[in-house]
Amino acid sequence: MSYRFADRMYKAPESFIEELFRVSGEPGVISFAGGLPDGSLIDVDGIARVTREVLDEEGQCALQYSTTDGYLPLREFIAERYRQRLGLPATASEIQIVNGSQQCLDLVAKIFLDPGDVVGVERPGYLGAIEAFSMYGPEFHAVPLEEDGPDLDAFEAMVTEKAPKFFYGIPNSQNPSGLTYSQEKRRAVAGILEDSGTVFYEDDAFGELFFDGQPRLPVKKYLPDGALISGSFSKIVAPGMRIGWIYAPAPILKQFNVAKQAADLHSNFFCQMILHRYLTRTDLDAHVRRVSAIYGERCRLMCDLLDDRFPAGVTHTTPQGGMFMLVTLPEGVSSMDVFYAGVKEGVAVLPGVPFYANGGGENTIRLNFSNADEASIKEGMERLARVIRAFL
Repeated sequence: MSYRFADRMYKAPESFIEELFRVSGEPGVISFAGGLPDGSLIDVDGIARVTREVLDEEGQCALQYSTTDGYLPLREFIAERYRQRLGLPATASEIQIVNGSQQCLDLVAKIFLDPGDVVGVERPGYLGAIEAFSMYGPEFHAVPLEEDGPDLDAFEAMVTEKAPKFFYGIPNSQNPSGLTYSQEKRRAVAGILEDSGTVFYEDDAFGELFFDGQPRLPVKKYLPDGALISGSFSKIVAPGMRIGWIYAPAPILKQFNVAKQAADLHSNFFCQMILHRYLTRTDLDAHVRRVSAIYGERCRLMCDLLDDRFPAGVTHTTPQGGMFMLVTLPEGVSSMDVFYAGVKEGVAVLPGVPFYANGGGENTIRLNFSNADEASIKEGMERLARVIRAFL
């Protein structure tokens, strides 16, 4: 039978992720390719205890249908954390729970984009966002990232000349580069966008994971009505629970709620109740400090090995937090060649190509440092150094 799929299915870029997990999951392969937090840092026992409590005390409610916007006490917890950590005047009515912040990408695109509309993204940008937005047929315009955030001249020109519906950015520990916007650039971005009609979509998946423990003020602080933030408990509690949120102005949330209700009625209510109870029983700040410190040690080790053991021409970003860094290979060395040769050598990396919306990145690779212990990082980086030397 000839299946007549929607045109949008042919506009999405071919995903490299399935191939990546297939080959990097082979026995003996040390993987720096995925985007996983360290599973050993998940508090399985603590989550198990509160799960039993929820079932024993509120089982019928937890296992019933609920409202689309999500469990009110959890939304209040998120809003209070914004007020305490960042000084944002958030309220529960401005928060909606989603199935991981990845769902925000799809639903925001759904409510804003018609085919041919312009979307601004970072260069390089998060491949999951590029894939999600591509389903709605937009025209991508990418702004190069510098060490302290977007190239402001290019950003202003893009906003002025192309009038994107929204600009999607990750100011904190960006994926894939690990770069963080300076506070000056956050203010400047907000100033450029003010009264432009372009919304700033601020993905803050890694904002809790700064190695120095100091929060950075979001762009939304300077652009309250022109920015939305998506956040997630995946990196700091447990990704399998798939609990994220959107924090946005009321007119955006009204449309977002309509789209989400049509998509899935509501996110997993049982997990929302479990998570809220867990958060009220846990010192989340202490847990985040521990996770951030461990990731910081692994990041510094990986940076030191890149500086000391790799051939000339290999450069890298130096993240202040998060889970990733971007490595630039010597001229003429292909990231895809490094990927396939690396798997044979027992180390997996993620080629940079999928992170470039309009092409590029052939000589870059993304490395994940959060999901490998010290011994694995040392051995994996030795293997990767051998692979790269072989192409020179």
